[in-house]
Amino acid sequence: MIEGAKAVGADRIELYTGPYAHDYRQDKAKAVALFAEAAALSAQLGIGLNAGHDLNLENLRYFQEQCQDLLEVSIGHALISDALYYGLSNTIRMYLRLLQ
Repeated sequence: MIEGAKAVGADRIELYTGPYAHDYRQDKAKAVALFAEAAALSAQLGIGLNAGHDLNLENLRYFQEQCQDLLEVSIGHALISDALYYGLSNTIRMYLRLLQ
């Protein structure tokens, strides 16, 4: 699909990370393996990479470390949920620290 996206002129793709988040606690290396392959291929083809769904304070850093060319993450639901406990400003800082 990534090669197909390149063929039709897409300049960026987004990986649906629900399966990664679901399997993260059981075996994070196995959970991220296909995503890391996809990230490497997108970099090789010159396509930007986004990711999103169920990424949170627990699993985001590892995902970003394994998919290093990640440009953007969709973390709205987790961010707002965490903000109920930590406050919005604190939560934003916590996520930004993970991505540095």
